[in-house]
Amino acid sequence: MNPSTGLITREPTLADTASIACAMPAASAVARLCAALDVAFDACAGTDDPSRHASFARGVRAALAVAAADPALLTDAQREGAASCYRRHLLAADPHGRYAIAALVWMPGQASPVHAHHTWCGYAVIEGALTETVYDWNADVDCATPLRDQSRELGAVSFTRSGRTGIHRLCNRSDGVAVSLHIYGVPGEQISTHVNDILRVADSSQAIPA
Repeated sequence: MNPSTGLITREPTLADTASIACAMPAASAVARLCAALDVAFDACAGTDDPSRHASFARGVRAALAVAAADPALLTDAQREGAASCYRRHLLAADPHGRYAIAALVWMPGQASPVHAHHTWCGYAVIEGALTETVYDWNADVDCATPLRDQSRELGAVSFTRSGRTGIHRLCNRSDGVAVSLHIYGVPGEQISTHVNDILRVADSSQAIPA
């Protein structure tokens, strides 16, 4: 727990990640999401980095929006949280290593570390609401500075490319459970190690401009 904010910000480990859900009842919903992602990749076939193409970003966001609206997407077990930090459930991993899909469960007061991304990623809020704090990167002092808070309500969808132009922190400031659906451009076995680029913040007590 971060003593200055009261938020639980530890990054989940592999022990916090559930098994791939290919044999579970929600597999058909997950399979439809995987098929939509395959279409997005096929549209950018032959390119070194599909995430740099607007059509790919649109395809991922559309796939997330459809999946987020599907009540059969997650099983009850995949909606279970953890007391120590937000919990990540691995739902599927592309056999070609292009992406991994996970559900993140946020109990009240839980938050991610401040981070950029080593890879492209997208997410959608599928239960409850999250608060996203956006940061700016100051290369001169090698740290991030908070810019603003924005509410991410049920159905909100976001996509970002790799790099430090998309620094943020997600947290659950509500009294209820929140669940988000995430797609990362890494193989499943790298979901805990090759996604988040955790950064130092200029002043963690600094107020965020309105």
